[in-house]
Amino acid sequence: MKKFLLLFLIPLISYSQSEYPQDYFRDPLDITLVLSGTFAELRSSHFHSGLDIKTQRKVGLKVYTAAEGYVSRIKISHYGYGKALYITHPNGYTSVYAHLQKFSDRLEKYIKECQYDKESFEVEVFPSPDELPISTDEVIAYSGNTGGSGGPHLHFEIRDNQERPINPMLFGIDVKDTKQPFVSAVYAYPKDENAIINGKNERVPLRLIPQKTGDYEVEKITAYGNVGFGVTSYDKQDLAPNNNGVSNIQTFFNGNKSLEIDFKRFSFSETKHIKRLIDYEYFKTKHSRIQKLFIQKNNPLSLYKDAYDNGYITIEDSTSSVYKVRIQDYKGNETWVNIPINGKKELLDKQSEEQDISNKSLIYSDQSTTLQSGNVTVNFYKNTVYDDTMIDFKVSSDTLHLHEDHIPLQKNFYINYDLSNYKSEHLDKIFIARLYGYYKKPSYVSTKRKGNILSAGSKTFGTYTLAMDTVAPTIESVNFQDKKWLSKYRYLKVKIEDELSGISKYRATINGKWILMEYDYKTNMLMHDFNDNIVKDTRNELKIIVTDNVGNSSTFEAIFFRK
Repeated sequence: MKKFLLLFLIPLISYSQSEYPQDYFRDPLDITLVLSGTFAELRSSHFHSGLDIKTQRKVGLKVYTAAEGYVSRIKISHYGYGKALYITHPNGYTSVYAHLQKFSDRLEKYIKECQYDKESFEVEVFPSPDELPISTDEVIAYSGNTGGSGGPHLHFEIRDNQERPINPMLFGIDVKDTKQPFVSAVYAYPKDENAIINGKNERVPLRLIPQKTGDYEVEKITAYGNVGFGVTSYDKQDLAPNNNGVSNIQTFFNGNKSLEIDFKRFSFSETKHIKRLIDYEYFKTKHSRIQKLFIQKNNPLSLYKDAYDNGYITIEDSTSSVYKVRIQDYKGNETWVNIPINGKKELLDKQSEEQDISNKSLIYSDQSTTLQSGNVTVNFYKNTVYDDTMIDFKVSSDTLHLHEDHIPLQKNFYINYDLSNYKSEHLDKIFIARLYGYYKKPSYVSTKRKGNILSAGSKTFGTYTLAMDTVAPTIESVNFQDKKWLSKYRYLKVKIEDELSGISKYRATINGKWILMEYDYKTNMLMHDFNDNIVKDTRNELKIIVTDNVGNSSTFEAIFFRK
């Protein structure tokens, strides 16, 4: 009895914060912190590496350094983090601020000098510790919506000296949260062909019965053999309606701890393996993330603790058991799921329709596999798939049917098209495209050409084909006209678009001199800030060249006057 009590008391102790400095880092914004995204929240292909802090639906809020230190990295990119700033602190941690609108005047001057020196909007620099020191409470930037941001917010991280992101709330960053996590679904999984759940040998949805306490009972199930479970669960904070990620999940079988998933820290090298934590097939077909409470092979995630038998449980015939799941947010609010189990060995109905395997091929997880048909070859290197997998493989004319996107992959496979029998005309305008959506529109896949071989890597199964793009990008002015005065304008705005292969690069000059134009791919907008003081003459010749991913180029020229 003492052992039973001890096992249930230990999990009730909240995270030990002694290993993380408290009251060292301040909030990066001078507003009440409200989150749109929590640390380690489940995203489509990765764990969220920080806190997404709402900025009251606007850009331009002052962003403060979390503590003194020095700027160790500045990165500006069209996608991803957009404008991002990294500050290394004397205690060895680094704070990260992303999707920024702009940097403080001192930092903005520094990075623009770098951009003009490299003649590129996208830059990444690593200042030395004495170049850009940062003092306590210094305004370092202004919040924005740059890069892959879906709306105005500040992405804030704290990383250790191994570049591993850690939940900032472990350092005392506080968010009001008195609400329990909630559970929207529970599932049971057979480990192998000998396991039975409610008479089936497949993933089985279980009936949830909400309790007045906020906990859940599951309608009693029958099972036999080695079984695992999965939950779909979220958390909510007090000041926002968002469905956010939870902080910790623990499971118990007949009072004994079976598994713990602790979302307080991870490395960027492992974040892609979120596909092994969630039920990827269910996510791609049902658009809902089931968190599997068991560990399958080739799962390198460091989030797991105390994994007895990899989180699976063994149900014997004619037994009565209880499986419990404890789900916790960072503030210690918790929800329990209680699953009663009757052990019952049942006979499975072995009758099933035979699958057509004529167009299926076996991909091995521990060795390379090459598939070839017609002029198409697909290479799968070792550890591309997590498990040995049968996939659909068929080539029809130039179209490659490569299964459906519901099998998780660890890394890219490589598609190769041999164009030896194609006419040389416009050969350099052909690229490999993935067909997506209801209308199967072609989407450019980064394509390389060596001789007559076109190659592209992808981490997504689906339908691929050859596409040709002979149409150059479009360029049009937005806020000015040719041969007009722009003396009162702060910005020069141009819209660029390419309908098929997409924009690859652009270059803008005034009077033959390169100018910085910021590119926002979400709005297709190029924008130059006249405050850069590059324009010195009254009469100015603007020239913009935009090139798509297969080399088609367009040139835009205009004259404007300014004094």
